[in-house]
Amino acid sequence: MKPQFLPMRIISFFIVIAATYLSLFAGTPAIAHPSNPTPEIHWTYQDATGPDYWANLAPEFATCKSGKNQSPVNLTATESADLINPDFHYESVPLNVLNNGHTVQVPYAPGSYVTLEGQRYNLLQFHLHSPSEHAVDNQPWDAELHLVHQNDEGDLAVVAVLLQKDDAASSSGDFDQLSKNLPVEAGDKVRTGKTINAQNLLPSKTTTYRYSGSLTTPPCSESVTWLVMTEPVSLPAEQIAQYEKLLDHNNRPLQQLNSRPVQMDISP
Repeated sequence: MKPQFLPMRIISFFIVIAATYLSLFAGTPAIAHPSNPTPEIHWTYQDATGPDYWANLAPEFATCKSGKNQSPVNLTATESADLINPDFHYESVPLNVLNNGHTVQVPYAPGSYVTLEGQRYNLLQFHLHSPSEHAVDNQPWDAELHLVHQNDEGDLAVVAVLLQKDDAASSSGDFDQLSKNLPVEAGDKVRTGKTINAQNLLPSKTTTYRYSGSLTTPPCSESVTWLVMTEPVSLPAEQIAQYEKLLDHNNRPLQQLNSRPVQMDISP
C-alpha cells in the first residue's frame, strides 16, 4: 500500500486546532510565527462571505463547491444494518471554552477516544451549531453538537448529537456547566476551573447514522467519517434559546447526497 499524505488544507486545519488548545491551556496565547505569514481568510455564514461563496474566497476552499461528498446532508432512505457500535472512552477534562467567531468550542486534552471498527480515533474538540446542520427525513433540529476525532493516520471521524428543546427536560449537569460559561464575544475565552466529560453529552442509546462526508466549514475537506446519533438529546428550552441567540444560524445548508450510501444501525 502506498503511504498516504495529508493535504495541506487538512494539516492547516489541525494546526489551528492545536493553536486553539494551547492558547486555552497555556498562560499566554499561542502565537504562530511562519516565515511568510498570511492573513486568515475571513468567512462567515451570511452574505458575500457565507456558504454560497466560500469556494470563491480562496483556492484552498474550492472543495466547498467542487466536492461531491460534502456535509451536512439530509439523512433519508437509509440502509438498515447491524453495525458495531462505537466504543467511547472519554475522560473528564478542564472546561475551557473559546468563542472563535464561528462557534463555541471546547478543546479536549489527550487521552480520550472512540474505537470504531477496530480503529482508535482521538477526541480533539467539540463545538456547537444552531440550528442543526444535519436533518433526518427533512426534519432539522434545534442544535447540533460535533465531537471531532482523528486517528494516527490523520483520518477524521465526527460524532454528531442532535439537540432538541423540551420544556419537560431536566437540566443535564455537563450541558448546564457549558451553558453557564459560554463566551459571548468572538475571541473570548473562559477558563472555568471546572471539568467536563463528553460522555455525559451523549444520548443513552449510541446507535448511529453513518456516511462518508466532509468538514462542514472551510476548507470543506472530504473523507470524513460521520456518525450521527439516531437518538437526540433533549435540553430545557432556555438552554436551547442560549445556543440559538449566541450561534445565530451557524449552520451550513444541506448538501447533495450524490448517491452516497447512508447506513442506520439497528442494533442497540
